[in-house]
Amino acid sequence: MTEKPIAIAADHAGFELKAVLSEALEAAGHTVLDLGTYGPESVDYPDFGVALAQVVELGKVDRGVLVCGSGIGISIAANRNPSVRAALCHDETTARLAREHNDANVLALGARTTGVDVAKACLEIFLATEFAGGERHERRVAKLG
Repeated sequence: MTEKPIAIAADHAGFELKAVLSEALEAAGHTVLDLGTYGPESVDYPDFGVALAQVVELGKVDRGVLVCGSGIGISIAANRNPSVRAALCHDETTARLAREHNDANVLALGARTTGVDVAKACLEIFLATEFAGGERHERRVAKLG
């Protein structure tokens, strides 16, 4: 069975970081489903958060990465979909805990708030970390939607 692709999307502010993260994903052997934006022209971040959420909901991907200027707006847009648990992460610890405790399926990053090396580390940890499970965490995640 082939691993599902990892979806990635960004607005204009996250366009450059999205390119770096896409490259890192491909270098690590992942297939990337790039949902845009494809250039630095101004676009609306909710459109890209929603697009990524839809491919998660349809089961085309199990994991996704979102990038906007702060990571806040695009994660809010994606989290409106009950199939998505997008976590805005700022460092390796928040990326690990998002997966371990919250079973987050989408990593959100802020291109204007997170350096490239930290963003790449967050992505690596996010993908490598499994949900801890257990009654306590499963009960809490179930309450998320």
